[in-house]
Amino acid sequence: MLHIGCHLSSTKGFAAMGRTALELGADTFQFFTRNPRGSRAKALDTADAAALSTLLAEKGFAPIVAHAPYILNLCSDKEENRRFAAETMADDLRRLEHIPGQLYNFHPGSHVGQGTERGVELIAQGLNTILRPDQSTTVLLETMAGKGSEVGGRFEELRSILDRVELGEKMGVCLDTCHVHDGGYDIVNDLDGVLTEFDRVIGLERLKAIHLNDSKNPQGAAKDRHECLGRGHIGLEALERIVNHPALRDLPFCLETPNELPGYRAEIELMRSLTK
Repeated sequence: MLHIGCHLSSTKGFAAMGRTALELGADTFQFFTRNPRGSRAKALDTADAAALSTLLAEKGFAPIVAHAPYILNLCSDKEENRRFAAETMADDLRRLEHIPGQLYNFHPGSHVGQGTERGVELIAQGLNTILRPDQSTTVLLETMAGKGSEVGGRFEELRSILDRVELGEKMGVCLDTCHVHDGGYDIVNDLDGVLTEFDRVIGLERLKAIHLNDSKNPQGAAKDRHECLGRGHIGLEALERIVNHPALRDLPFCLETPNELPGYRAEIELMRSLTK
């Protein structure tokens, strides 16, 4: 069974997101933990969080994905920015314990001229201050497109971070189809080869979620511009192979395409119709 959903607004609360997902035909979804370009989070409604947990269990949802704000950068060249990122992520993880057993995805960060190796070291240091042995949430490093000074555009960079994290069992990876395509991996013509490389470098057991997006750019463009499914350079045939691949098909797939809810509903229906 294909576990698929989309990115939803959390402004109306946790349980409302779950109900919206069901209305769209989804059995997973993604949401920002707080303003994606700011730091403020609204007060936690524990009853609302409990209601969502009940709904997820009753309706057989796959794990849902909480997404950290874009502005967080664990490998900033400024200590105060790194501290802010770590404190925000730690707060997010405390709040997510009210919806136990889910996923928390974040962009590894940008080394802003310090070099990839230094960026890797700082990200791992930050994670080692954030992760707790008793947390139920799995933290995901997202594969990136490699634009500018981003860390995570190559599988080896993600592996280097994972190797330095002390509580490695609390970590995983989210593969973004647009990002890996824009980063130079040929998921259109050689999906098996890309997944073999991922397994060799990181390990497929670390892969916990997929961001299912088409791309406005050709392979290797390193630009990270998402497109609606079937309208970009990845194309519907390749996306169909991705959702049906035996190594991926049981993972939660989250759409981050440039859509409103009716467009997400149509894409969810489309991809369900293509599953074998």
